[in-house]
Amino acid sequence: MTAYTRRELLAASAGLLLRDGPVLAAAKPMRGIFIIMATPYTAANEVDYEDLAAEVNFLDRCGVQGMVWPQLASEYSYLSKPERMRGMEVLARAARGKKAALVLGVQGPDIETALEYARHAVSLQPDALIAMPPGKAGSLEDFRAYYRALARLTNLPFFVQTTGGAKGIVPSVEFLVELAREFPNFGYIKEEYEPVLARMQALAAQKPPIHSVFSGAAGKFLLYEMRLGFDGTMPGAPWADVYAQIWELYQSDRREQARDLFAKLLLAINLDQEIPFSRSYFLKKRGIFKTSISRRGKAEFTPQAVAEMDFHYEALKPYLRA
Repeated sequence: MTAYTRRELLAASAGLLLRDGPVLAAAKPMRGIFIIMATPYTAANEVDYEDLAAEVNFLDRCGVQGMVWPQLASEYSYLSKPERMRGMEVLARAARGKKAALVLGVQGPDIETALEYARHAVSLQPDALIAMPPGKAGSLEDFRAYYRALARLTNLPFFVQTTGGAKGIVPSVEFLVELAREFPNFGYIKEEYEPVLARMQALAAQKPPIHSVFSGAAGKFLLYEMRLGFDGTMPGAPWADVYAQIWELYQSDRREQARDLFAKLLLAINLDQEIPFSRSYFLKKRGIFKTSISRRGKAEFTPQAVAEMDFHYEALKPYLRA
């Protein structure tokens, strides 16, 4: 049994204990802003499980519809198996009783590894699972065998992320629809393969068996995607409350307000292309994490970079909920 510190347990919200038995978690809508959670680290570069649990409380205050961990923006490939297993346990505790759906990432380079993560995830009773294709694959049939093995394990809603697997193998729209027909709980797609919008439209035209079509890419095309009737996006954590408000404004037909707020958000999220680790900077500045440490590399910000990040932070500050 994993041992937790008193601070971790408090951060995970008192009383939210894991339920015993095989009963599935209550169904929640797979629609809206589903945040790809960041992974926090201590000054010693160890996973900060206290901050990870606290991130759930932050997202709950932000008003998002879902939270997802660990995926690419979570630096999942830099996490050890024990870290991923323990992280899922911490999040399951913290998310119990929250409105937002908890989606646990179970991808692995091969079937055996993915099944190990998936068995552990299912035992924690999340609201859904997600997996990228396997990295060790030589054909689309290898992708099919991988997802079929996962499908036989659970009837939880399951997101298929189209990117992140073996290079050169494209999970076609036809493949995704066939998988959803065979396993109805696999009709949830996070689409990132180019041409993204065309593929999303083709998938949405296949409802049912497709249930939800989400985008990634930091939600940079969120307004147009909502106009096209897609179901949501999976962006990063620093501006979760701003994404949530844009979604709420648009859904309540306040589209000019949604556009104006989205314009401010785009300036901030675009910084990550020019100022590496800006997301880590904002997570610390907002008090969500204690450090801005990333295992992808060392963050070194020039005075000019800090000034630019702070400039865009001030523009979004009036809209922050947490």
